[in-house]
Formats: sequence, C-alpha cells, structure tokens
Amino acid sequence: YADGAGIDTTKACLEGTRTEILDEIKGWVTTTADATAPQVLWLSGPAGTGKSAIAHSVARWWMEEHGGIGSCFCFNRQATTRHERLFPTIALDLAARIPALKNSLNKLITSQPALATTADVTQQWRKLLQEPLTNIPGGIAEPVLIVIDALDESGVPVSRRHILSILAKEAAKLPSNFRILVTSRPLPDIGNAFHNASGIRFESMDKLPPSSTERDIQLYSSRRLNGVEGLGNREFTQLAQKSDGLFEWARLACEHIQYAQGLLTERERFEELIHAGEGKELLDTMYTIILRSILGDRPRDSTIDRFRSVLRIVLSTLEPLPMNSLNILHQHCAALWQDRPHYDVGTILRPLASLLSGVSADYMPIRPLHSTFHEFLTTRDRSEAFFVDVEDVNRDLAHACLQVMQQHLCFNICKLESSYVRNSEIADLGERIKGCIKPYLAYSCQFWTEHVKLIPLEEDIAEEIKGILLNEKMLFWLEVLALLKLMSMVPTMLRIVASWLKVNYEEVSAAARDGIRFARMIGGAISESAPHLYLSGLAFLPKNSILSRHLKAKFPKIPRIVFGGAIDWPSLQLSIRGHTKAVTSIAFSPDGKRIASGSDDKTIYIWDAETGLQVGNPLKGHTHWVTSVAFSPDGKRIASGSWDNTIYIWDAGTGLQEGNPLKGHTSSVASVAFSPDGRRIASGSSDKTIYIWDTETRLQVGNPLKGHTDRVTSVAFSPNGKTIASGSWNNTIHIWDAETRLQMISPLSD
Repeated sequence: YADGAGIDTTKACLEGTRTEILDEIKGWVTTTADATAPQVLWLSGPAGTGKSAIAHSVARWWMEEHGGIGSCFCFNRQATTRHERLFPTIALDLAARIPALKNSLNKLITSQPALATTADVTQQWRKLLQEPLTNIPGGIAEPVLIVIDALDESGVPVSRRHILSILAKEAAKLPSNFRILVTSRPLPDIGNAFHNASGIRFESMDKLPPSSTERDIQLYSSRRLNGVEGLGNREFTQLAQKSDGLFEWARLACEHIQYAQGLLTERERFEELIHAGEGKELLDTMYTIILRSILGDRPRDSTIDRFRSVLRIVLSTLEPLPMNSLNILHQHCAALWQDRPHYDVGTILRPLASLLSGVSADYMPIRPLHSTFHEFLTTRDRSEAFFVDVEDVNRDLAHACLQVMQQHLCFNICKLESSYVRNSEIADLGERIKGCIKPYLAYSCQFWTEHVKLIPLEEDIAEEIKGILLNEKMLFWLEVLALLKLMSMVPTMLRIVASWLKVNYEEVSAAARDGIRFARMIGGAISESAPHLYLSGLAFLPKNSILSRHLKAKFPKIPRIVFGGAIDWPSLQLSIRGHTKAVTSIAFSPDGKRIASGSDDKTIYIWDAETGLQVGNPLKGHTHWVTSVAFSPDGKRIASGSWDNTIYIWDAGTGLQEGNPLKGHTSSVASVAFSPDGRRIASGSSDKTIYIWDTETRLQVGNPLKGHTDRVTSVAFSPNGKTIASGSWNNTIHIWDAETRLQMISPLSD
C-alpha cells in the first residue's frame, strides 16, 4: 500500500472556482446508464494550471462529501517505485468498501501469496482488480470512481508504459459503472497511448476560457489575501492577470505576500511580484523571488552551500523521506565533505514551507509541492545562483545508505518472541515494524544498490559493501526485507552488486551471487516467518559456500546438520511450476530477465527469471498444444506456434494478442523464429513447409519454402538474417536464402 498517495484536501480547489470543469467531470462520474460511455477521462494541461486541485476536488466530493466508493492515487516525481503500488493501493481502498472484493482478495492472496509482493502491474491489474470486480455476483450498484493524479510524475516513459496500456486497452473491461479520472501533463508517450484509445474521453485545461481562469484566480487571491492592508479588488485583478493562467503562480504569490520574512511590507512584496518577469519564465521568476527573500539577494557562500547540500538530497532520494530521516542521511553524507559540516537540515527546510510539503513536522515525507520547482532547481540556466547539482549525489547517498545499514541493522530487529508463529499471526507486527525499522533504515535497505549502480567502481564504497555482505549484517539486511515483504527484490539487487564488484572484488561479488541463491532458497520461508532466516536458512547453507564460511561461526547456537548436508550449491537454481500439462518450449528474453514457456495446456506463461514468479496472466488464444515460443530481438514481442496450425504474436509487456493469428499452414506449427531485425518470422510445420511472415502487416512473404519430405521440426535465422536453416523428420537440414526463398545448397544429411 502506498502511504501518502491519497486525497489531500488542502490541495482541492477553493470553493466557487473551476466550477465549469468540475461540473462536467461530476456529471460524467454519475451518469453511468450509458454502457457505451468512456470509462476513462484524461485531463491534460501544462504544469501549474491546477490539474491536481481538480483531481483532489473531485475525489473529495465523491468519497468524503458524497460517500461514494472510490480510490485516489497521486503520483510523485521522487517515488520511483510507486507505479508498482498503484493497483494494489486502489484494490485495498475499494476492498474497504466492497465486502465481496475483500473476501475475493483474501482468498486470492492466501492461495497465491506471491501476488502480495509482485511488482508486475499487468498481473496486479488483472488479479487484484479486473477479474474479482467483474465476477462479483450481482455487481456493484452505484458508480465507483478511481482518481489517478499526476501520471506524468510516475517516472520515465518505460516505467509507465504498462499502466498506459492497461488504461487504454483494459479499463473498458471493468463494469460499466466504473470511472477512472487521470490527470497529467501532455507528454508524448501519454498522448500517444490515450489519443488512439476509443474508450478514453479527453479534456484539456487549454480548452478552458482564459476569462474563466482569470476570474477563478482573482477569487482565489481575494480569499487568500482578505484583510491584507493595502490590497483590494484592483490588486487581486492585477495578480490574476499577472498569473497568466497558472494557479501555482497565484498560490506562491499569496504565500509570499502573506508570510515571507524580511523588511518588505506586504504591499511592497505585492509590487515586487507585479513588476517581475513575464511569459514562460513566470514561475522561475517567482521561485527566484521567494528564494532571495529566504536566503538573501546575495547569499553568503556558506549559506548557499548549506542550501545545496540539503536540497540535493531532498531532490535525489528515490522515495520522499521525513525530516529526521533526511537529517540522518545528511549526517552521513557530510562525513564525505571536508568543507561542509553537518547541521540540522531543518534550518534550511523549514523556511521553504511555501515550496516544499512536509516541512512542518518531523514525521512527514518532504517533497517539492510542485514538479516545476524540482525542474527549476536542477536546471542551471533557470535557477542560476540557486542551482542544485545532483550529478554526483548517488555516491554520497550510496555511502549514507551503507553507513545507516552498518550502524542500525541488528539481530531480530523487531524483537519477535517465537519462531513457531507466522509473521501474519503477530498481531502488532505492523506497529513493531514502524517502531523498529525507521524510514531511513527502510530506505537504505531498499535503495542502496540503486545508488551504487549509478556510480563507477570506487574502493571506499566497495569496502563498505564488503563489510555488509561478508558479515552478519548480510543476514540482518535480509531480515528487514523479509519483514517489509520485499524479498522478491533481493536477486535483482544482488545481481547489481555482483556485476559492479566483479573486476577487483571477486570474493565479495561471489558472496553477492551466493546471496541470490540463498534468497531463492529461503525467501518464501522467511517471508512467512522471519526467524527462520537463522534457524533454517543459515543452518542449511552448503558447507563450501562463501556465506557459510563467513557467517555460520558467528551464530554457534543454530542447528547443525550432522549428516546429509549439502556441500555445494545445487546446479538446479529454480524450479518453476504453473502449467497444468507438459511444457514443450521455452525462450529467454534478450535481456535475460524473462522466460516464456509454451505448453500442451494451450497457454504461454511469462516468468521472472530472477524470482521464478509468474508475470501477468497466461497468454490464451491457441486452441491446441503450444509447440514453440520465441522472443523478438528487442524483447517486446513473443511469437508462438501451435498444433492448431497458427502463429500468434503477443505484446510481451501487456500479454495482449497483437492482431489476428497468422494462418497458412495446413498442419501443426512445430517451430517459430524471429529474424535478427524483428521484421520477419519463420515458421516450420508438419505440413513439410516453412513460411516467412511480415511482423507488421501479418502477411505471408512470398511462397512457402518447400523441399522437406517429412515434418519440419525446427527453424532458425542466421545472425545476419540472410539465411534460414530448417530441420525435419526426413533426417536432413536445409539451408535457404531468406530473400529469394531458394534452397542454397543440397540438403545436409548423414
């Protein structure tokens, strides 16, 4: 569940503003009689125009004032993993109001525990939302509203492509009384996905009449600045005209006029804003004015250094952290800085309350109130004297995370009394985790490898990693991740470390690889009962493993395997189960992260090669045994051949079928292969022929290749794509020219 991602009523529109667009959206939410109406509404507009205020207003109106069933999820630029929490958070919110969904999810998680921790958004959507919601007996009578705010802040385009595909293609499969409101800036990837989707309604902030926006900003300013001496309707009109339609500028202007420190009067601060720069730089000018009022027109070098040292951490953590946690990280970062000693970060952050949220309390995550402030600070020609260079911050954060782990990890961190009780049976485990695993430790355990991978190999950092992996801290780290239900991340994290260290730190790199095997062996058990990390996992480590040599002696009271214990790690690293009949074909994705498997149960499964967990739902479409699967060279597509005489092409990311099946063979398809450029597919069949297909048009290219006198069992392209080889039951291999489709040499045979 994503804490802090829900409704923030302080961000809602001021009463009486944005009434036209709010009324339109409210009408769309409540008018569900038309089953053909779009279920997704995308509200797009530039930064600062008030999209989030509208999203929070609609969510508050529906869920708090109307008492309707719904969920609100707000993305944030820093929360890089939050896209993985979107659908589980929505599912939990809805389950709190829909008993049938709650019961369905409880049964599902009990039977498939991996669903509780999977990061696969496609599987989350289908298993946690689409399937259980569409199967509720009698359905849900009233409308259900889901609000997804600031989708553009969910990360880089590749991180949200599955979410976009689901919203564009799958949302329409929900019951017709469901409504999904999405807000974002008009980024190309979002626009391309949504503009081409038939089930999405498009609304733009640019369509709102400028006079309406100006009126709303004037009303907002008059309410916020009511009672300020020297300001009246004339001045409020000037502020509205100056804002150029940007509600964020108006908010900052009111904050600055009312609360800024310094010698200027409120009227003088108003005049300062009215006579500041125009046009595209409007918000930049506002940020500069506010920062100058806090730090001074010509801040001392020591002041600006302090400002930068704190903001570079605030802007660069991969999850927003509260004040006390930022203080801990800053303290460890400062140990690397010879000329910048540590000090309380609150001295810098608290005066920035108009620009940062969360600075008023030590326990609240701190983040920029608006994405444009992040962009302003990290762009040198925009922020100038206030520029915050985040180029080399990952070295500092990697060091800080490793130091936090070294100092705060410990045995049985949550003081669990018994190994005979499952984690889920400990009534106060959630409170223990909050009390014992502080946000700075949880962050460090989860993200240290993400910072490490972004820096070149460095001896000091490598030695710190060595101090974790070849020490009992390795086990304490795994214990924390097990309690946080993040064990599925361990193989990926340790693979990063093994690769980063492999040149000069072979033993530590090997320990990381050992850790991957160990996590696979014990991950499921310790996710159920954390103490078994030591009682079972450590006890059963192979005798010759690096972890066994370094760790067992530190725990002399664990059980000893007297006879039959493993000497070395078994060759078998992972056994994956899911198909109900024989598996006939497997293929690795080009990056090695996914495995596709075809089966006599007529399905194709996609698996995470690190964890062995199923990725998404089985690919279903074939009406007979699946005999062959292949990934395209870019990993984006999967081709499958079947005894139903067809070839299917699938989107490897969404699991959706692309176009119609390729039909032409008159008997079962035994083998499929992509050309190196991904533009062609070759298929071999029991009808004794090889077909070549165009992957874009789905049409057959030329005539079938004929020459074999029995079933064709295998086909393959040469690395340059110019040649195709085929094998057959007639004991021969044929070599074909891929362009002319002519046999190049005599058949190869004994």
